[in-house]
Amino acid sequence: METTATSKGQIVIPSSVRQKLGITTGTRIRIELDEANAQLILKPITREYIHSLRGMLKGSGLVKELEASRARDREREDHKFDRLGKK
Repeated sequence: METTATSKGQIVIPSSVRQKLGITTGTRIRIELDEANAQLILKPITREYIHSLRGMLKGSGLVKELEASRARDREREDHKFDRLGKK
């Protein structure tokens, strides 16, 4: 299959490929660059793709760090609202 880029860098993904990969209007697509092989890799971000990522980072402490970051954000927002309410 072959497609042509527009002056804006846009390309058309053929409908047969979109159907096979479950790409519909609004589907986000991850773009990876393989510089060693001069290739673009397009990965649709579908439910299946998200489910395939489950457990990849298990045990790496990222979940705890994310929870701590969210707690800091909540505290900062609460503090900001408290200051606004007292004026």
